[in-house]
Amino acid sequence: METFESLVRSEFAPKNTFLNTASSGLLPARTVTALTEATRIRAEGRPLDPLFEDVEAARAAFARLAAVPTHRVAAGASVSTYSGLVAASLPAGAEVLTAEDDFTSVVNPFHARGDLKVRIVPLERLAESVRPETALVAVSAAQSADGRIADLPALRETARAHGARTYADYSQAAGWLAMDATEHDYTVSTGFKWLLGPHGAAFLVVPEDFGALTPLLAGWVAGEIPWNSCYGPIAELAHSARRFDISPALFTYAGLRASLSLIEELGVAAIHTHDLSLADRFRAGLAALGHEPVPAPGSAIVSVPGLGAKQPALSAAGIEVSDRAGHLRAAFHLYNTTADVDRLLDALSV
Repeated sequence: METFESLVRSEFAPKNTFLNTASSGLLPARTVTALTEATRIRAEGRPLDPLFEDVEAARAAFARLAAVPTHRVAAGASVSTYSGLVAASLPAGAEVLTAEDDFTSVVNPFHARGDLKVRIVPLERLAESVRPETALVAVSAAQSADGRIADLPALRETARAHGARTYADYSQAAGWLAMDATEHDYTVSTGFKWLLGPHGAAFLVVPEDFGALTPLLAGWVAGEIPWNSCYGPIAELAHSARRFDISPALFTYAGLRASLSLIEELGVAAIHTHDLSLADRFRAGLAALGHEPVPAPGSAIVSVPGLGAKQPALSAAGIEVSDRAGHLRAAFHLYNTTADVDRLLDALSV
């Protein structure tokens, strides 16, 4: 019987100390195999049906992770695309509440509209800042810059009390933090970070009634019968969230299907326990060295003010982390070990 550790070791063999999942995750061996097969299908001129099947299998896997039925999940390419779609659904003058310094792909489309009232508050004040005139609250479940986790239950309760919708980005959380998309009007996530897929895939969860979204980006794949929707206006949009699909990057979804299968096999709860034990070990080590990270309890992302300038030297030494606004950001995921944590701490002690 395979254990968590043995399964992980069979899928990953990094050549360095990789602590940068918050930028992009490592590809499992099964994903590399799936990508190789996808390229062979194209190179050999075989039918592409298996690659389109991968899109549907990946959609279903994400739906299970998000705790929603598959028909509520749209498959696209990026968070910013879906943020733009949500932004386009709002009437002129609507108020959008966002967190200070949240990731650009989440918030910029609302600013780009030019006719929305975008109000920015500190993350810890987000729930208390919802008011009757707020139409939408957009926030990352875990902050990209420093790993702080939004109080989504409090936000959802306050938003409902004021009749506001919520838009939650799980790009820095899906794969290690439990996700319940039924708690939000819209939930979005990329697939190339903690979900370990290739770049170029994103999912959007919408309400049963589609939440007033208009399928502005609909192409042939958004038709109820896609192959009958290739020419002229779409006569019948998909009756599910697939009406918000964007023509898929087939290679990406072939790989992502495999990556999601590994996440499901290991289980988010087990990954969560593993990741947080390493992050907490790093936090304790930092304290022993006299460094104080940004407070982010319960997060797999640790950000240390003032140490960002060490990133180039660490990279040269084979330790991959990020420099975010002068902070050193380390992200701990399923393929990391206590040895990885200790190697980073040793490098920082010099």
